[in-house]
Amino acid sequence: MIYETKEISSELLSGLKPNNYTRRIKSHFAAYGTGYDFLRFFAAEDNGEKVGIISLFNSSMMISTFKDKKFSDKLLSELAGFICMNKPAAVEFEVEYSKKLAQLTFDEYKGDKRTEFSFVAKNDLPPLDVDELPKLDDVFKILATCFPSIKNSYELWLTDTSHRVRRGLSQSFLLGDYTTATIQYIIDGVALVGHVGTIPEERGKFHARQLLYWIGEKLTQDGFQVRLFARPHRVSYYEEIGFKACGIDLVLERKDNE
Repeated sequence: MIYETKEISSELLSGLKPNNYTRRIKSHFAAYGTGYDFLRFFAAEDNGEKVGIISLFNSSMMISTFKDKKFSDKLLSELAGFICMNKPAAVEFEVEYSKKLAQLTFDEYKGDKRTEFSFVAKNDLPPLDVDELPKLDDVFKILATCFPSIKNSYELWLTDTSHRVRRGLSQSFLLGDYTTATIQYIIDGVALVGHVGTIPEERGKFHARQLLYWIGEKLTQDGFQVRLFARPHRVSYYEEIGFKACGIDLVLERKDNE
């Protein structure tokens, strides 16, 4: 059974498996709690026992399982119907379940593989002139040239990013006026890098590589594990920077969003 709930707490979420999906859910809760319509939480129960938590944040769905719990085939089928009913743009779940979900939701969703990377520090922070507290409008100007979904959602992006930055859950970095990267969450000692972009006229000059390496070294020095996700064909690119592939998952993306 899947049902909406506002009975969410940090203590409850601490019982979820320690993975990216849990950290995403925790970051949503830490940023907004349960008082907003654009963020809803659901419990997944099997035989009267909670086995997982689902967050639906705007058009993105995250699912994570409690430690030592599993989704039965019956509950997974119910989850597939729940996904098709709510129609999120993307669904993220543990790969052992997302493969089956891709089959169950095939008419509306496609599975897209991605690789998780972890930064391996050399304890060698380069003397790079990085702005660690940039104006978010300057960050947006760069991202708008790289990500159509962000370009068309300025107010939504600015509201959410500034909200998370103020709460210490996120941080943006700026290299010159041409390259940027944003920490999408800082949860449980893990910093997830995302939204890396360079303006068109400066691409191919290794700016993003330099910035990512600097971020990896800096945040490692600060005591964080640094992670990012990318498509499998980018493995060699990120390994050259200092990242090591540590897993592969499958994101479900709605076909009509292509």
